[in-house]
Amino acid sequence: METASKTNGSNGAHATAKVDAVVVGAGVAGLYQLYRLREQGLTVRAIDAASGVGGTWYWNRYPGARFDSEAYIYQYLFSEELYKGWSWSEKFPGQPEIERWLNYVADRLDLRKDIQFSTTVKSAHFNEATQRWLVTTDKGDVIDTQFLVTCCGMLSAPHVSFPGQETFKGRLFHTARWPKQPIDFAGKRVGIIGNGATGIQVIQTIAGEVGHLKVFIRTPQYIIPMKNPKFSAADAQAYKSKFEHFTQRLPHTFTGFEYDFEHAWAGLSPEKRREVIEDCWNDGSLKLWISSFAELFFEEAVNAEISEFVREKMRERLKDPKLCDLLIPADYGFGTHRVPLEQKFLEAFHRPNVEIVSVKNNPIERVTPKGIQTADGTVHELDIIILATGFDAGTGALTRIDIRGRSGRSLREDWAKDIRTTMGLQVYGYPNLFTTAVPLAPSAALCNMTTCLQQQVEWIDNCIRYMRAKDLKVIEPTKDTEDAWVAHHDEIANATLIAKTNSWYLGSNVEGKPRRVLSYCGGVGAYRQKCDEVAASAYQGFAMN
Repeated sequence: METASKTNGSNGAHATAKVDAVVVGAGVAGLYQLYRLREQGLTVRAIDAASGVGGTWYWNRYPGARFDSEAYIYQYLFSEELYKGWSWSEKFPGQPEIERWLNYVADRLDLRKDIQFSTTVKSAHFNEATQRWLVTTDKGDVIDTQFLVTCCGMLSAPHVSFPGQETFKGRLFHTARWPKQPIDFAGKRVGIIGNGATGIQVIQTIAGEVGHLKVFIRTPQYIIPMKNPKFSAADAQAYKSKFEHFTQRLPHTFTGFEYDFEHAWAGLSPEKRREVIEDCWNDGSLKLWISSFAELFFEEAVNAEISEFVREKMRERLKDPKLCDLLIPADYGFGTHRVPLEQKFLEAFHRPNVEIVSVKNNPIERVTPKGIQTADGTVHELDIIILATGFDAGTGALTRIDIRGRSGRSLREDWAKDIRTTMGLQVYGYPNLFTTAVPLAPSAALCNMTTCLQQQVEWIDNCIRYMRAKDLKVIEPTKDTEDAWVAHHDEIANATLIAKTNSWYLGSNVEGKPRRVLSYCGGVGAYRQKCDEVAASAYQGFAMN
């Protein structure tokens, strides 16, 4: 039960409530974290800027938003009853169904009573005198808490950087802040900036609805065609019968998916390699990317062959040489960027009402009252502008909060110099701050997010249980421990082709952001093992008192 308090904080604010833990975010991680901490008897308040639960699946309600992990593995696996109580309509469901599922979870676990919605966390300051955090919100709350757990999401801080947006006379949306009311595209001149995973989903969905669609493309993307069968009652029963199998397998594969790397490139003949690649491609999932050949990520010759295979498949569908030049990557390898699943995305560009504006050598200069102006002075007149421009990945959600640790050090300032964490679970200099979905842990780049988030939530929960059992008040990684983890992370990441390719995986999309591969590349199973070893060692390398 929360208690009122008048404890003074380091910033002079008076606490309006006192709890054991504050959880920031009510998405996949936040809901589970709230549940776990509450189950061990803590008083917990979760805070979310949205008006409802869902996190990513609340905000990203743009046309075509859907899973690209299979629905039956993008699930919580801590409760068989919870798992089997929900049936999916198809293999890769759309956002409305996903949001309904997360509401089902919140209701089944009775979580809403401890969530404060429509509230933004503005600051969190660690008070060294009390060894507690003071969390302030835009509603005027000042919450005194022992533990602060951030569950803000890897891809939740929209990245928008075009001057003049406020002058546009039409309607302008970022895909991650899409309005709840439907948008009428009929007869409208629509421009979309960005053709990553999100842009692809929007383009293929609205191409047939708009009057005219201009797609502003800088970097073409490799794609995989999605196969999305509907699920019958028998199908649902079949995947539910594998619950035990999923709980045993998913936490230990390389990417937290059901499938895993099974073949060594050098061990197969050229004919057999081609057969494996074709089989993975024909699965209509992410299988080609994350379970064909691990060498794809490390060996340039292997990557080149698989990249050419995908280009060949794309050329077969596009046919037009001009479209091939604009839509098929030529200067980076398959899998070193995020690989999207698509449904008739390439065919959208055969429509007479869809055109490509290449901004690789003629970049967007600004948004004007009438539309989008490129460097050559052309103004593309539009009624609606859609920004599928991505995110300040991994760090952005936390650097937008004024988080201050020991001696007033600022996380925003620290990460502006060098992006560092200890296993993506804590940060040196910030006692009792626990993090999920931040850099140097497996994340959206190479992980089925529910698998990774559940593991991170459980590690945090078990760590806090350990502290309470030992009557310990504060935990923080030592500098040596953090240095060792960063070095280990970098050694693995820098051996990959990902580290040699500009993308949001390295923060390359955000000007001035320190360059580092954001996601742990050693594999989900290996990461889990390392985290388990730390816990088994009584958290060796972490200072506790």
